[in-house]
Amino acid sequence: MALQHRKAEPWREEDLEERFVRAQGPGGQHVNKTATCVVLRHKPTGVEVRCQAERSQSQNRALARRLLAAKLEALRQAKLAAERHTREKMRRKHRRPSAAAQARRLEAKHLHARRKADRRGPREAD
Repeated sequence: MALQHRKAEPWREEDLEERFVRAQGPGGQHVNKTATCVVLRHKPTGVEVRCQAERSQSQNRALARRLLAAKLEALRQAKLAAERHTREKMRRKHRRPSAAAQARRLEAKHLHARRKADRRGPREAD
């Protein structure tokens, strides 16, 4: 039997708060008498997941941990994307204009100067 390689969780055990509550919905007496719903909360981030997909508490516990890991990873990816976006925005803001953009701006300056010169009128020679 081969050993399964298990990926390390992105949290420490002491960061988790785990509760077992009664499940809701259909299921009759089994649901009403046993606390199979698992509520898992990651204290540092406040992310909380509830899992009552299975009738077994241990299966729900494993599923809740997987769901929590997925949520924390999505949160981490979103934070990285926001940081990347900010860096990219600053890079675009501070880069030098292209040669074509510089040429367009210079041409606009010359045009503006010609218009102003035309408004001045004839000058008297001293």
